[in-house]
Amino acid sequence: MKWTVIGYWGGYPAEKSATSGYLLECGGFRLLVDCGSGVLAQLQSFSGIRELDAVLVSHYHHDHVADIGPLQFARLVESYTTGPLPVLPIYGHREDEDGFARLSYKTYTQGQAYDPNGILSIGPFSVSFMKTKHPVDCYAMKITDGRDSIVYTADSAYLPGFAKFAEGADLLVCESNFYAGQDASAAGHMTCTEAASIASDAGVGRLLLTHLPHFGNHEELVRQAREIYNGDVQLAYTGWTWGR
Repeated sequence: MKWTVIGYWGGYPAEKSATSGYLLECGGFRLLVDCGSGVLAQLQSFSGIRELDAVLVSHYHHDHVADIGPLQFARLVESYTTGPLPVLPIYGHREDEDGFARLSYKTYTQGQAYDPNGILSIGPFSVSFMKTKHPVDCYAMKITDGRDSIVYTADSAYLPGFAKFAEGADLLVCESNFYAGQDASAAGHMTCTEAASIASDAGVGRLLLTHLPHFGNHEELVRQAREIYNGDVQLAYTGWTWGR
């Protein structure tokens, strides 16, 4: 199982980068997790448009789904220029019917509702969910191929339940939109020290800080997190890869 960061900014993409988007690969199957602003342009350095097998989204804020529309148009253009493509399934929740409806586009993409209380099977992956604390309905994910496991918090204020949800994960991909001592909860986000607390309590193998802020020194996020979590802490960047 291989996890590649495509985009990692919170809110909007900085120059030549993207907001939330991650490519997960196993046995030739390619799953895109979230598809925020700028993701489609960055994705093509790692995967062709035709090579995607599925997309999974956590919620419908623009910084997580803005490039769903461009992806749909890309599938349309590809089908005209290089031959027909199979329908691309895009998995999302139905708490926001308008957001869910936008996942389907003609014969190019088809929205598929996941049950947040169940286990979703996508290709070689099994996905379980945890509802987060965010201004809109959003779901964290625990993804496994039966050997390794990755927990992606998506967007959330700190919740004690994250430690149990992430317990024993090989990789925790945790949002860190604020620095230590700041009030992240009011915005529905976490600080780097809250992310580190989850990693420590869950005993995860590695912590990746993502959904990064547009202010301050990002290296300070790592320094502050390391005061709480003794494991490997890294900052997300486009092309950052974990797995085998």
